[in-house]
Amino acid sequence: MDSTNQLIFFCGLLLCAAIFASFLSRRIGAPLLVTFLGVGILFGEDGPGGIVFNDVPLSYLACSFALAVILYDGGIHTPMKNFRQALRPAVILASVGVMVTTSIVALGMWWLLGTDPLYALLLGSLVAATDAAAVFLLLRQQGIKLKPMVANTLEVESGINDPMAIFLALTFTGLILAGGFAGIEGGAWSVPVGFVQQFGIGAALGIAGGRLLTFFYDRVALELGLNPIFALAAGLLIFGAANILGGSGFLAVYLAGLILGNHAYRAKQVVKQFMDGMAWLAQLAMLLILGLLVTPSQLIGDIPEALLISAILIFVARPAAVFISLAFEDFSWREKLFMSWVGLRGAIPIYLAIIPVLLGVPGNFFNIAFLVVLVSLVLQSTTVGLVGRLLKVGEAETPETAEPGAPPATPA
Repeated sequence: MDSTNQLIFFCGLLLCAAIFASFLSRRIGAPLLVTFLGVGILFGEDGPGGIVFNDVPLSYLACSFALAVILYDGGIHTPMKNFRQALRPAVILASVGVMVTTSIVALGMWWLLGTDPLYALLLGSLVAATDAAAVFLLLRQQGIKLKPMVANTLEVESGINDPMAIFLALTFTGLILAGGFAGIEGGAWSVPVGFVQQFGIGAALGIAGGRLLTFFYDRVALELGLNPIFALAAGLLIFGAANILGGSGFLAVYLAGLILGNHAYRAKQVVKQFMDGMAWLAQLAMLLILGLLVTPSQLIGDIPEALLISAILIFVARPAAVFISLAFEDFSWREKLFMSWVGLRGAIPIYLAIIPVLLGVPGNFFNIAFLVVLVSLVLQSTTVGLVGRLLKVGEAETPETAEPGAPPATPA
């Protein structure tokens, strides 16, 4: 009984500490995601809190749940007009861009460090996904209002690039465990087949699930308080069903949220407000768990490799991915350069790094992913406002015009 009460107490303490820290970070202009991770580290085994937490399976389960909620809420809050306007460039960035980023990071590691190609590709895939939540929060804090097409592209990209990064991470992890293409059933053909299966099933279930949700809300009048709970439960049902059938649950839940969020029904505002709070709770919980899972004293030996990967990622891979992906799109070179610089890494690379650890792939993936995220957030988040103003990618606004404490546009 005492251990149960202590667990409840520490969960409440962690969440309250993170929320209070977010208030302080906004006052001093510190990166919010770094603040949440920092609270988890402070309460971890190397910090004053001294909590020893190394349950990798539980962390993966909790973070998968949290990411599903975050993407669901991201879809719910994305206007269909914005989605359609930015769909083509966002899809290219989320597919070709992620593959280009993965390939360039892997090539750099192989060439400069002599890393095994499959291991290099796995590491590249872990750090390939961006985090638009950090971008939009920082833009509000630093007084930059993006042009609609740029903002919409970054927002939609964030909602659909996570499934691609997850697919690549799972693919390269499987190849390493199987000893290469020869060790997997179907050989090299299994990769494109798996890609089509993941995204085909995920998209089909997401669209069908979203349509069924709107059909239900049009015809069934639930108690007002049950509406948001049902919406959350249905989103998790769609997520789980897609994964069970071999599809991308993350893509499915995002598309379902997109369809539901753009449909008019009686309890829409209640559902949106509830999902907003759930997304913040999921973001907090995921970052706190990942912070607890990190052991800072074990990071020192991985700093040189992580710095090299960060340099390749920030200064070579992301810009190349943006300029290649958007070569035939209607963006100026200034906008492309800005989109290159705001490719911040957030919780997703750290979450993805749990996959090879969970499946027993030898390597320091988790530590490197954590350090790369830290470098990206600290370096890019503290300069994104300055870069935006220098490149003149949008009309400046004062920080006071932004809604205080407003959640990220798409917290993913």
